[in-house]
Amino acid sequence: MDELYSIGDAARRTGLSVSAIRFYADAGIVAPTRLAESGTRLYDLRAIARLDLVRTLRDLDTGLDDIRRLLAGETTLHELFVLHLELVESQERTLRARRAVLRTLVGQGGTIEQAALMQRLVSMSDEERERLIDDFWTDVSAGLDASPLFVDSLRAIRPHLPDDPTAIQLEAWIELGDLVGDPDFRQAVRTYLQDAYHTPSGRQMTTTPVQEFIHITGTEIMADLLAAHREGLPPDAPRVKAAATRLAAATAGLTDRQPDTTFKTDLAAKFRLIEEIEREPMDEDSAFDSTHGRYLSLVATINATPPDPPLPFTWLAAALLATTDRSSPGHS
Repeated sequence: MDELYSIGDAARRTGLSVSAIRFYADAGIVAPTRLAESGTRLYDLRAIARLDLVRTLRDLDTGLDDIRRLLAGETTLHELFVLHLELVESQERTLRARRAVLRTLVGQGGTIEQAALMQRLVSMSDEERERLIDDFWTDVSAGLDASPLFVDSLRAIRPHLPDDPTAIQLEAWIELGDLVGDPDFRQAVRTYLQDAYHTPSGRQMTTTPVQEFIHITGTEIMADLLAAHREGLPPDAPRVKAAATRLAAATAGLTDRQPDTTFKTDLAAKFRLIEEIEREPMDEDSAFDSTHGRYLSLVATINATPPDPPLPFTWLAAALLATTDRSSPGHS
């Protein structure tokens, strides 16, 4: 006959209190193995093992009904763990969203109206978020004198909040969702785009040929050049010079110029100038930073997009010059 233990011994072996063991017996979860003539509850090792399992599951916040089903053989331990994991993950997402809302409200000294708006933003479905961004860009791009390809490139950069976002991603979405619904922010972005792309150089940037170069042809050429740079190839390597020649030909075609030595030299000088400008401190109060730039920054945070590595403009300039007559020995 198996050895029987008193309720006190069972409590010491399982880490449960005597009152908890009595509760589980009265709740029909783990009954004592038998009652002594004195009425004392006695437990065998199997019952103690079940009590130990109950303690572990309760530590994981498993409900009594689920524990009762498990011990009755109506579900398996694996099924119970899967179900409980889904519940915990759902609770975690809810708490993370609430934390993001509260943190934003504390930072802004928000009102109850703002709290309601932020809670609605974090509770949006994917389709609702897409409609909000679509509505923003439809409004902002209305009347913008630019090629459809340019407008499409603006609309294509949009947030995609993951199913399990971090607190930082949620906070970024709260800010972005609030901004894109704000008429003043929409007008500010529209004004920035109009000012930036209605200059002669800006208008040229929005044309279809330039946009095709930026998003298709130029992307492929730059990918080849950057791959060569990462591999440590020098600017005058044959593979680099071939790609630089293609780059010069493609960019010259945008301005109706010939990819000759003069053009390549001019382009190399622009690359070096860009690198000098990028080394200078940025103006934090620029119109871009507070409008379209803020939109892009928040989208990058939401999408967890890694920052682009700095382009090796000096190396690119040297690669262009390596393809010119001026790179030949003895040229002055």
